[in-house]
Amino acid sequence: MACSFIVGTIDFEFIYRSDIVISKNKIKLLNSLDLKKNRTETGLFIAEGEKLVLDLLNSEIGISELFCTKNLVKEAIKRQSDLKIELATKEELARISFLRTTPEIIAVCRIPKSEIDWNELTGSLSIILDEIQDPGNLGTIVRLADWFGIKNLICSEGCADLYNPKVIQATMGAFARVNVHYVVLADFLNRAQEGNIPIYGTYLEGENLYKCDLTATGMLVMGNEGNGISDSAARFISKKINIPSYPPDSATSESLNVAVATSVICAEFRRRIICKD
Repeated sequence: MACSFIVGTIDFEFIYRSDIVISKNKIKLLNSLDLKKNRTETGLFIAEGEKLVLDLLNSEIGISELFCTKNLVKEAIKRQSDLKIELATKEELARISFLRTTPEIIAVCRIPKSEIDWNELTGSLSIILDEIQDPGNLGTIVRLADWFGIKNLICSEGCADLYNPKVIQATMGAFARVNVHYVVLADFLNRAQEGNIPIYGTYLEGENLYKCDLTATGMLVMGNEGNGISDSAARFISKKINIPSYPPDSATSESLNVAVATSVICAEFRRRIICKD
């Protein structure tokens, strides 16, 4: 028999039911969250997997519902004792999972509101993504932003959606600690330029990353996987930089993956600060 319960305290009881835990209507709703328009309409997204979900229970991300096997119930309750939890078998979870390997826990989360704090942007390093369309790349960049202490990630409207299940999975929970904003990029960069914020862009003809001057604060623009930085964003770039291949002028790959390039550049920005300490 399947069972479900609502947890109010650490002491809980199982309420057995003869019907399935997850109704057909609920399965239909959760499956629909694979599409951006449905996530926008409902204000909900899905997070899956033990490490990811349990970490979210310790974050400020709002959890609407939690579905899990009995193996993880007590662990979930330790983190949030007032959650609505429904027990399910692996077979039932497979019906709402977007992963190839069915997890033992799935959370239905509320999409948080996103507000840009220009005072914070002015005094920090931020990453700007110009039409990054691969979910894996976006998720990886969110994760590395978290690693390098970058609190704000600005995305053009054509970027992949943060709450796409593939992006959420690729962030490994980092999205809960990084503010991700979607903007009309030209308008955003225009305001940054008016505020005299340094705006870096990656170009093949740019200055050598390891030899040029870098400020501790500013904005780093990373372009589309195939086309690079768009013309509408390029006019706001105040300093062009380049990651040199090694050895110089040798035959090599045409370019780096955008997530890899972002990681290399962020590491150099942070190295400059560390070396001054």
